[in-house]
Amino acid sequence: MTRKKTAITKTRVLFVVLKKLRDAFTDLLPIILVIAFFQLVVLRQPLPQLGEIVLGALLVVTGLSLFIQGLEMSLFPIGEAMAHALARKGSIFWLLSFAFALGFSTTVAEPALIAVSQEAADIAMQDNLIDSGEESRRNYVLGLRLSVAFSVGVAILIGVLRILRGWPLHYLIIGGYVIVMLMTMIAPEEIIGLAYDAGGVTTSTITVPLVAALGTGLASSIKGRSPLLDGFGLIAFASLLPIIFVMGYGLMVFG
Repeated sequence: MTRKKTAITKTRVLFVVLKKLRDAFTDLLPIILVIAFFQLVVLRQPLPQLGEIVLGALLVVTGLSLFIQGLEMSLFPIGEAMAHALARKGSIFWLLSFAFALGFSTTVAEPALIAVSQEAADIAMQDNLIDSGEESRRNYVLGLRLSVAFSVGVAILIGVLRILRGWPLHYLIIGGYVIVMLMTMIAPEEIIGLAYDAGGVTTSTITVPLVAALGTGLASSIKGRSPLLDGFGLIAFASLLPIIFVMGYGLMVFG
């Protein structure tokens, strides 16, 4: 009987693994078809290093399936659990502190932000926008990363306040983009493109699931709030405020 149960368990695990791999492959299939079409039909050239490409695609499919499984098992539940626990605790201070710390910590270590900041510093040195030297470059990179991370922390804090107070989402978003347009008129040209890109690099693979889980968990814990209507929208703030803060950083550095 024990061997039979073990065999059934292994079969179920194998089925789940194969289903996850199939789902990940299905998600990546449009990208594979587009690349294959343009390479074989438009360019009419064979794929270079086909063996490495196939191996890399298999690794991507495996990694994507494991990543999604990790989100479902860990990040989403912990975000919702902490939101429920902080809501039951009834302390707005700790709830807002957690919201800010979550946004700041997940963004400051974001690899995409680090890469963009370093590239921006190199280009700024080449164009003589900042002093040449490793110290100036390091300070510029650090200032840019801290500006974006601080803005995301403030964004998540505002988003949590919106859920607590029931503020309409569209008023805050429209008001934020009005500020973006006004700052675009006075910000140095050298920082505008980078500021708009900063809104995209903040939506990382760690920030998004944790913040989304925080919003839905908090909305479901508060009487009169709907997880569907009030729980989402935090990511919009996390993409909006970095644009404003980076343009402000550019005013200080280049202005």
